[in-house]
Amino acid sequence: MSAFLDRLARSWARNDSLLCIGLDPELERFPAHIAAHASPIFHFNKAIIDATADLACAYKPQFAHYAAYEAEDQLQRTIEYIHSSYPDVPVILDAKRGDVGNTAERYAIEAFERYEADAVTVNPYLGGDSLEPFFKRADRGVIVLCRTSNPGARDLQDLSVDAAGRRLFHVVAERAAREWNGRGNCLLVVGATYPRELAEVRALVGEMPLLVPGVGAQGGDVAAAVRNGQTTAGTGLIISSSRGILYASSGDDFAAAARAAAAELRAQINLHRMHPVR
Repeated sequence: MSAFLDRLARSWARNDSLLCIGLDPELERFPAHIAAHASPIFHFNKAIIDATADLACAYKPQFAHYAAYEAEDQLQRTIEYIHSSYPDVPVILDAKRGDVGNTAERYAIEAFERYEADAVTVNPYLGGDSLEPFFKRADRGVIVLCRTSNPGARDLQDLSVDAAGRRLFHVVAERAAREWNGRGNCLLVVGATYPRELAEVRALVGEMPLLVPGVGAQGGDVAAAVRNGQTTAGTGLIISSSRGILYASSGDDFAAAARAAAAELRAQINLHRMHPVR
């Protein structure tokens, strides 16, 4: 087991949680007193993190939500804050990187050295060699897009690739399990909005952990996601929610409201687990 997966497993157990909180800042939705701050994103994130760190198995900042505001420095400060204040909660940088050769190596340096993320999301469309610069960082997690949560996922990911009826996302799952996971640090992204496909991926990859976006604002069903994606140990999932937690309130009580929303979602998830930790 890689260092990242070991930390993730301990986080699942310690916080009795499969909940990942996405840190996707939208300045226009911040309370006025936070938006007026010189570093509003960092201070918003800090309040959310302090309110929810005992409820989450991971945090997942989405890179574009920082780059759009020229706030990469606040992303870096956010990750540093989690590592220093809550070192047992891993950080997934949702960057969806994917490129060839030397450029892929630069992206790996960006994710793991500049931002010091514990894991990063990557796009497999360019093939296995484009992922190797990430996989060779054996202590870090590499989370490969497989069956994403958006409606347009069907355009390419559902394409039939052979006479046996395998679809493109099946091939990604099989390659991840059989070829790309030699260092034990590969995970897959599979959206909660497609529970049948989630079950198909689980059957193909065994115990490999799955990052599952799409609950909450995107409409994914929690019970179906847990039932179709959990492992026999009642774990194996990183169920991500962002907007439904971050913006549970737009008032001064935003952090308390975020905690209440996170606690409710964690309880819903645990209700459907086979062996929730008590």
